[in-house]
Amino acid sequence: MRLNKVRVHHMAVSVVERLASSGFLQIQGEPDVVVQQLESAITSELQVEDRLNADVREMLKQFEREFSEGRADYQKMFTMVKQKLIKDRGLIL
Repeated sequence: MRLNKVRVHHMAVSVVERLASSGFLQIQGEPDVVVQQLESAITSELQVEDRLNADVREMLKQFEREFSEGRADYQKMFTMVKQKLIKDRGLIL
């Protein structure tokens, strides 16, 4: 995950505060509960890309020899495979 827990927390607090101050969100009870739920949702969404990247790396292991011999470019292949998986899985990143 590219964002650490502290940044995710600050992002969630900021979103909840902005939505509440602009009248788009009314919180009944403790705002911390809403912040925790939003943190969980953000973390979950960030992990989707982490899992996707891990899947791409796993798929590219079969081409290690081509990469080491310079017959294929790892970054290009990574990007191509990732884009294909995004399309196939219907992901929005």
